[in-house]
Amino acid sequence: MSDVKNPADELERDETPPEEAAEPADESIAEQDAEPVATPAAEFELPEGANLLQMLIEAQKEARINEDGWQRARAEFANYKKRNERERRELFQRAALDTLKSLLPIIDDFDRAFESVPAAFSEDPWIGGVSMIQRKFRTLLEQYEVEALDPTGGPFDPNLHQAIGAEDSDEVESGHVIETLQKGYRAGEHVLRLALVKVAN
Repeated sequence: MSDVKNPADELERDETPPEEAAEPADESIAEQDAEPVATPAAEFELPEGANLLQMLIEAQKEARINEDGWQRARAEFANYKKRNERERRELFQRAALDTLKSLLPIIDDFDRAFESVPAAFSEDPWIGGVSMIQRKFRTLLEQYEVEALDPTGGPFDPNLHQAIGAEDSDEVESGHVIETLQKGYRAGEHVLRLALVKVAN
């Protein structure tokens, strides 16, 4: 019967040569399995004729120079901050003093008004209320350390006083102030207004 297959023939057909059955290994797997080749670390070599002690001394000198420069820069920055803060305070102080200077004529008006109040009205509540306003102006001047200059009887100082007249006097010696016509004001070294005075010959 021709349809019957011989088992031997099937075995012959299934057999393949060993060369053809072997497949090449995956290159990526081969690379992963491969052990890294160790490269010897480069040895540190000193320059020819180098002296370790001398190199250490030079490094210490350079470190000291760098530290000195850093400390100097730090000190300069601290001085800059202090100077900037001082200038800011002085600017604020000058602006405040300029404002107070514009109020001096008003304070003069209050002074002249209270000098001419009749004694009969000195206890009037209205006068007392106005007097409180005057005291507030005075308190404001005190807060900024502004002092009035009334040099009557004292020596004339052209830095603080402005002479608008001279007279003979038996009570005040020559070169001294006979009368203060308008008070002056100053805050520390800043003169807000010169005092107007008469001076004895």
